[in-house]
Amino acid sequence: MSMPTTPPPPALTPYLTPRHIALWHETDTFAGEVIAPRVARMEAAPHNVERQVARNLAQRGWFAVTIPETLGGMGAGHVAKTLLIHRMALVSAAAAAILQATLIPVGALLHWATDTQKKDWLPQVAKGTLLLSIATTEPVAGGHIGGIETRADRCGDEWVISGSKAHVGNVNVAGAHLVIARTAEPDVTPSKALTAFMVESDRKGVRVGGDQPKLGLHGFSAGRLSLDRVRVPDENRVGEVGGGLDVAMSSSILYGRANLAAVSLGVHEKVVETTTAFLKGRPRYGGSLSDLPVVRYRLGEMESRLRAARTLAYHAVYLRDLGLSCDAELINSKHQGHALAVQSAQDAMELHGAHGLSADYPLQRLWRDAQCTYPPAGTGEVQRIRLAEAALDEDPIQWSERLSPEPAWMPPRHAPA
Repeated sequence: MSMPTTPPPPALTPYLTPRHIALWHETDTFAGEVIAPRVARMEAAPHNVERQVARNLAQRGWFAVTIPETLGGMGAGHVAKTLLIHRMALVSAAAAAILQATLIPVGALLHWATDTQKKDWLPQVAKGTLLLSIATTEPVAGGHIGGIETRADRCGDEWVISGSKAHVGNVNVAGAHLVIARTAEPDVTPSKALTAFMVESDRKGVRVGGDQPKLGLHGFSAGRLSLDRVRVPDENRVGEVGGGLDVAMSSSILYGRANLAAVSLGVHEKVVETTTAFLKGRPRYGGSLSDLPVVRYRLGEMESRLRAARTLAYHAVYLRDLGLSCDAELINSKHQGHALAVQSAQDAMELHGAHGLSADYPLQRLWRDAQCTYPPAGTGEVQRIRLAEAALDEDPIQWSERLSPEPAWMPPRHAPA
């Protein structure tokens, strides 16, 4: 089974170079030939971890899309990253989730690791020999970073880490985890109480929980990580002691939000594509369902949402590649991208009637996958709070201003002065 490649829509032309367009077609071909044949098996065994897809992505070097060429990466930037995730999600949101989940800790290392740490960790990612996860969420605190209970206590030149993390993307396939742990007492403000550490999966005391069946993203590993007095050297600390909140928040905003926007976009595009084909092929009253005005109205709304989501997703990361202030745009792309995709998926279900519920038809999978882009990298409630801060000019930190952008394939005429 293969999926024909389609050219990028003209509206994306300002954001893309010839290298981006070549990557667009390469991704479509790969997704159609390699990923698509595995989707049915992934759906049939929702509790299984899809390790082969992770290996295939690693072999392409796509986990290193934002890693500079000097460290073995592509040095392609955030538009290229969004393109990869978006086109992958068109075929399999689970495969796209596998890709995006490692890219978040990669971003953290790029911005906060020492030169020695970058040279140690990132070439392994670029070669495809190491996948990463970021472990922030906890069973009780959820995504509330201030409620983190996992502890890291200094013991000479080592740190002893104990605690439990939940909903860790790629937890079963990652060779190392970026763990956010508490290094100060609970009464210390979260901005100074947390520290980030790289913890290898094979260290004594590290235990990965079995993957639990999920509503969607079947094949994507998102489970528990338990740490029982795990010892790591101080060289594994990422950033300053007490700087863990900065590591987590900057990575979530600069990488996580945009990554989830791209997953939503791919799902959204496939929903519209699937629905359009269904409506055109369904006979009704001497024509097709797509001829009915009431149906066209709803399909038009779906297309409108898709175009808006596409622009939000690519415009935000384009600003990031240019090195311009764009925290709110990155946040909004995730917030609106999810909401628009979910609404279109629901409309599609209703337009399909009972046909949309069939297990052997892709729409029910797309509907389930769309729901799964809401919690990661901050729920809609979190995004609205951040956007309200932007409206009130209360943004505490602009990470896109504070942290320099990674190398990117930018058109020369659009390069910053």
